[in-house]
Amino acid sequence: QVQLVESGGGLVQAGGSLRLSCAASGRAFSSYFMGWFRQAPGKEREFVAAINWSSSNRYYADSVTGRFTISRDNAKNTVYLQMNSLKPEDTAVYYCAGRWLRTTTTNYFNADLYDYWGQGTQVTVSS
Repeated sequence: QVQLVESGGGLVQAGGSLRLSCAASGRAFSSYFMGWFRQAPGKEREFVAAINWSSSNRYYADSVTGRFTISRDNAKNTVYLQMNSLKPEDTAVYYCAGRWLRTTTTNYFNADLYDYWGQGTQVTVSS
């Protein structure tokens, strides 16, 4: 069983930056495929970014490409989402998610791929 706890959310002005962290408990984090999703009020949960176990593959939604960077530190059991040039439309609850997976996947954007989810952290970007 893996537990995921997000942190780092908050209120920031447009153009600002935030770094989200997701700390994982349990063993074998280094074998987990990790993703970030977000859900804005009245909208469905959407894919933001994902990273494979070795950090050799990283994936981004078109809406955040060039502004967000996903990374991980397997020694610290933590995955990060660096968010720069934030926009009001980035306002949402951000969730990290994980699945034990050491093969490649093209399904990284599908929330059904992931077995474990954090409780979410609120990001609010003011204009």
